[in-house]
Amino acid sequence: MIVGNGEVGEGGAKIIDAADFVIRFNECRSYGAGGTHTDVVAVCNTGRPAKAMLCSESWRIHPGVVEASEIWSVRDPEKFAAMRALLAASHPELDDFCDDYTNQFSVFCAEAGKVHRIVDKEVHEAVDQALSAFSPAPYVVPSSGMIVIGEVLDRFPDDEVTLAGFGHVGWEWHPFAAEKQLVDSHIAAGRLRRLAGKPFVSSSQGA
Repeated sequence: MIVGNGEVGEGGAKIIDAADFVIRFNECRSYGAGGTHTDVVAVCNTGRPAKAMLCSESWRIHPGVVEASEIWSVRDPEKFAAMRALLAASHPELDDFCDDYTNQFSVFCAEAGKVHRIVDKEVHEAVDQALSAFSPAPYVVPSSGMIVIGEVLDRFPDDEVTLAGFGHVGWEWHPFAAEKQLVDSHIAAGRLRRLAGKPFVSSSQGA
């Protein structure tokens, strides 16, 4: 079960909590109304979202973060280091977007007894390639949700994967329209299911 930050429909919390494996994102805003079972927290490990989480004691002691046995950093440091010069020219306002906090998340996990996984840049590049089939408008990076979907479908090809709380709206530099089309294609192919819910608008820098 991959639980985004949108509203989860009535009865969804029980379905989520009954899942074998539950992934939430960043500040675990789905926690509570979207159930409480949490195995993984997938985090933006670069830029402002990363800095905000690491500097927040409330994030460190959030029950979802405490319960999770794994933290997944969705942004491969090598990939984002290579993007810095290009973004400096195309999006100078994103001057801190590629600031890397991966090591700090590793330290947090070591101290908290959690596994820290970094989603490989090959997953990011495969998602970019898949999105290209839907002619997305110019974008900076896929959303964390789309990267995690790519990782899960790659790592667990035979498992039933359900999405909840995905509205495909938010930060202007994510290709949300194309992401919705890509997710719908996975659903049509029988690789994903979706629980109904209302959209959530993500914050700046694709948190």
